[in-house]
Amino acid sequence: MRKKIAVIGGVATGPKAASRARRRDSDAEITIVERGGLISYAGCGIPFYIEGLIEDVKELTCTPLGVNRDKNYFKRVKDVDVYTYTEALKIDRAKKKVTVKEVKTGQLRDIPYDKLVLAMGASPIVPKIEGRDLDGVHKLYNPIDAESIRKKVESGVDKVAIIGGGLIGMEICGAFINWGCKVTVFELMDQLLPGLLDHEMALFLEKHLRSNNVEVRTRAKVERLEDDGTGHVCGVKTADGEFHGYDMAVLSVGVRPNVDLARDSGLKIGDTGAIAVNEYLQTSDPDIYAGGDCVENTCIITGKKVYAPLGSTANKHGRVIGDNVTGGSTTFPGIARTTAFRVLNLNVGKTGLNEREAKAAGYDLVTSVAPREDCSHYYPSARQFVLKLVADRRTGMVLGGQAIGRGDAIKRIDVLATALAFRASVKEVADLDLGYAPPYSTAIDAVAHAANIVRNKIDGLARGISAPEFEAKLRSHDEFVMLDVRAKEEADVQSFNDPRTQLIPLDELRGRINEIPREKEIIALCRTSVRAYEAQRLLSNKGFSNVKFLDGSLEAWPYSLKLRP
Repeated sequence: MRKKIAVIGGVATGPKAASRARRRDSDAEITIVERGGLISYAGCGIPFYIEGLIEDVKELTCTPLGVNRDKNYFKRVKDVDVYTYTEALKIDRAKKKVTVKEVKTGQLRDIPYDKLVLAMGASPIVPKIEGRDLDGVHKLYNPIDAESIRKKVESGVDKVAIIGGGLIGMEICGAFINWGCKVTVFELMDQLLPGLLDHEMALFLEKHLRSNNVEVRTRAKVERLEDDGTGHVCGVKTADGEFHGYDMAVLSVGVRPNVDLARDSGLKIGDTGAIAVNEYLQTSDPDIYAGGDCVENTCIITGKKVYAPLGSTANKHGRVIGDNVTGGSTTFPGIARTTAFRVLNLNVGKTGLNEREAKAAGYDLVTSVAPREDCSHYYPSARQFVLKLVADRRTGMVLGGQAIGRGDAIKRIDVLATALAFRASVKEVADLDLGYAPPYSTAIDAVAHAANIVRNKIDGLARGISAPEFEAKLRSHDEFVMLDVRAKEEADVQSFNDPRTQLIPLDELRGRINEIPREKEIIALCRTSVRAYEAQRLLSNKGFSNVKFLDGSLEAWPYSLKLRP
């Protein structure tokens, strides 16, 4: 008897599960139900379509050979029946059938199953802001939304408000700038990407956006979207009473998992608010599997459940489910929540735990901040980025990493994601035999360099102070010496406006060491912290008891160089 496999959801996990199941079982009856009109589209490519890098939105629904992945394609190539504009209303677990409704006609029908796959994804969170239904206020969830936004921009938009400084907001920010729009990002929290980056790394991103004429407003609560009198949005009213005029607004405050069908069917919902699944991606009903943005995952570092909707994870889930609904026993190990994106030619990535998350998990933290070139400095294409590494002081185990810059930062994030999967220590990361040639990396790659800084800190050789800690010192009246060990020409171009600064180039330090007061705290800095660390070691070896270096120094400094009042 032919096995019946029903799939609810036709974007990422669902089509992947159906395709994998077909490769393993050529006889199964496989059906996909999708409430929208598009299936198997590349949602992560939407910002690039809005930007204009992708000319036709149909490219997001095509194979690499240009074949449209519509329902006819799935029937012809994979022998999978696809019902678009069809909504799943109810799961009868006892009779093993799903009741669905054709959206256009209202006709009901039952789809029987032996194995059921829930791949309903997530829906954008629409904040309860007055005016959210005005013309010119957009959500961004699928290619149809993207077409609407691009048509609006092409017709002429001057000012755009992005409500939400998370991942979606950042991905589309650069798209509007490239169309010549003036963009303002409103974020409720005190930093951009509050669920992703540590504060100083987020400030580095904010600094870059501002340098590209993006206005960033953190700690900004949007209370109302104003009507111009014709039903079209004309601006934003914030909680502080200020009005800001805009022609368009995009709501990008995040997504929530679609779990109503699962909850109504009596399936277990996890503490994260998403569907609970085991390592085989089975729900609390062993004949029902679930994957993608509607389920929770296990963090491979802490072992705790997390909600992290990502396209890469959704496709991996589909493969695992396709195996298991056809008799396999493939497991899904969990995720490191590896995330990467680009905005205005800046590469940003994160894997594992950030500093805030690691502290909350109870780890004894040690971190490093390493500005590096992505290849040898003398090679013409060398570009810089900043890599932050988070590790456990007791075990030396890598816990996570963040990277940001114009250089190839994401390659290093991928190395760290691999290290996390194998629970590697900083020594093991430093010892990795990575590929080296001047066009691709430095002789000691940035990942190894960051790991070695952590090793030096654990061994007591390196004593650093973070940018946020140092910035607080600058605002205080504390007595300390800011020891600048750069050359005078460098300091003349870029330096702190602070009377506590003492300039002694590193090559003069040994001969002028008596000029430095031993009774004060000494904080050494340079361009990238390499020379500052050399100075810290020299002074420590000469009996100075309270010496640190500024982690990442000026190349990783996200604040103003002027002393704040």
